[in-house]
Amino acid sequence: MSQPPSQQPPQGGFGAPQEPPNGAPQPPQGQPPQDQPSPGRPDLAKPPQTPPAQPPAPPAGPPQTPPPGAPAYGYPQQPPGQPGYGYPQQPGQAPGPYGQQPGPYGQQPGPYGQQAPGPYGQQAPGPYGQQPQTGYGYPQQQYPGAPAPGGPGSGGGFLKGKTGIVVAAALAVVLAAGVGTWFLVSDSGDDDPKKPVATDSNDPKAPSESPTVDEGDGSGDGREAGDDLNAGRKPGEAKVAWLQKNDVDLPRNGSAVQGPWFAGDVVAKAMYRGVSGYSVADGKQKWKLDLPADVCATPNTPTPDGKIVIGVKNGTTDRANCSVLQMVDLNTGKAGWKKEIKKNGNWDFLSDIGLAISGDTVAVGRTGNSNAYRVSDGKELFGNPEGNCKPFAFSGGDKLIAAVNCRTGDVKNPQNQVQELNPATGKPRWTYEPPRGWEVSRVYSSTPLVVRLEHEEKKQYTIVALTESGKLRSQLVPSKGAKLTADCGNSFAIFGQKLEGCSGVAADANTFYIATEDDSSGTSRTNKVVAFNLNTGKPKWEAPAPAERVLKPLGMEGGNVLLYMRPKYDTAGAIVTLPPTGGTVKTLLQHPAGAGRIENGFFSARVLYQDGRSFIFSQRVSASNDKEELEQTTMLVFEK
Repeated sequence: MSQPPSQQPPQGGFGAPQEPPNGAPQPPQGQPPQDQPSPGRPDLAKPPQTPPAQPPAPPAGPPQTPPPGAPAYGYPQQPPGQPGYGYPQQPGQAPGPYGQQPGPYGQQPGPYGQQAPGPYGQQAPGPYGQQPQTGYGYPQQQYPGAPAPGGPGSGGGFLKGKTGIVVAAALAVVLAAGVGTWFLVSDSGDDDPKKPVATDSNDPKAPSESPTVDEGDGSGDGREAGDDLNAGRKPGEAKVAWLQKNDVDLPRNGSAVQGPWFAGDVVAKAMYRGVSGYSVADGKQKWKLDLPADVCATPNTPTPDGKIVIGVKNGTTDRANCSVLQMVDLNTGKAGWKKEIKKNGNWDFLSDIGLAISGDTVAVGRTGNSNAYRVSDGKELFGNPEGNCKPFAFSGGDKLIAAVNCRTGDVKNPQNQVQELNPATGKPRWTYEPPRGWEVSRVYSSTPLVVRLEHEEKKQYTIVALTESGKLRSQLVPSKGAKLTADCGNSFAIFGQKLEGCSGVAADANTFYIATEDDSSGTSRTNKVVAFNLNTGKPKWEAPAPAERVLKPLGMEGGNVLLYMRPKYDTAGAIVTLPPTGGTVKTLLQHPAGAGRIENGFFSARVLYQDGRSFIFSQRVSASNDKEELEQTTMLVFEK
């Protein structure tokens, strides 16, 4: 933890904290003493001026595995049989998709597309092999037409995805020389992508056009055809501005929904083989861009002038790679430049890619490789840097943050770095290096910079805050027993990692806000919001959700914390706020009871609030038959 000069974080390993503190994180061997930080390798803490009453002997090197039965620094002590601080693990599930070994450069559970802790039942491994536990939100659903792993719209499972991967009895592997990680053997194939076509459409989905009757089979929303979602709206309730139902014929496994992105009066999303833009005010489709193959990667944010670059597969066969970049103007739906990503060596494109936009730069990360292009014209700006340390994933927005791996001889004890890059040149502005074994997993906030780190061997994670110059500001220290959660996506990828895109967190200059996992010990689920002081890492306050309700941070609004109060079976959701000092929630936008069942029926919803409207987006569309597929609500918008 970055503390005032007279303080030092507890000893016992660099990780999420426990009470009482009993250890301190240590830098890798060979780093300068803690009182003499070197540029680019900031120390984790300063030695205390006043030692604790009974100080244990500090470890001499990198953090060590805790002794049996004693959780390491970062996890609350608890009685046997209770899950530790972290996230639940499904029975028999190995870290990573399909039990694969850690990817090159030490990717962790929760990378781009892999399940991460968050709402709607998403789960990830917890520390010390804890027992299964209900995830944040409703119980995990096995939705109709659940995808065989292989990516959105692939039309095939993992064992059908690549020619060299189709091995029923055993998977062939090859050890990449100098990388120290097992890869799945693959055979690439090229198909000539067709030129994307933009088409106009004026087919609005009015609130009265969304009903489907529940016939007792679990489908539909229980509404009669032609009814008015705003009929019977009570005083103080928002109205349904518009909603959209799926109008795309999808493959057997359905498709993930990418986005949304806002540009002027347009809200856009990508799904399967197309990108569509809708009027923010009334939901009318303003344009649609058809693509020759599946959308396979997207950034979290567009450029300030509404341009975006998405990843598209280079063909429609099972051998196709996610290697084509397509620029799209979200204001008009027109396709801009398109190019194949420059391949860096023989082992490139063995993972999916992750995209991030900062300024006029789109950075392309994948296992052991990276490139960056100018969004406006597609010119390559930089590629893999020289040396032993190479970026593999990025976060965009107001800063271009890179996760970097420095090759070592021990894949079980990797060395990662966090860097802020100049978006135009790729040159690091600063470098932060955590202790060996701790790997960069997610960027929760870029300003202030809040990063999640994971330790694969110890099954631990921690959250750290960094200064504007890349020094360790603090390491968060949750209260004893607190289990924190964030929603970082639920689609599938092979090895590749995406740093950005987590929801369920918020931050201002000096405070980080995150929710706890649901407490289901009572008659209904509930949780708390925890505020952390970013200068000390300690909790400032905890605010419980209203009785039998669940809160999820969305961001900041007018200096207050903006939250989504999720619906329950008999109550609609709402957008609420909390003062930065804590207290009780204040309702900003109460969703109408008449749309409660539709709101409650979204699968893995993403919620945003902008300009007085709340937007609820489905993150996946899938059904057991074509009729149900075309009746699924994909966007629901409320306004005053």
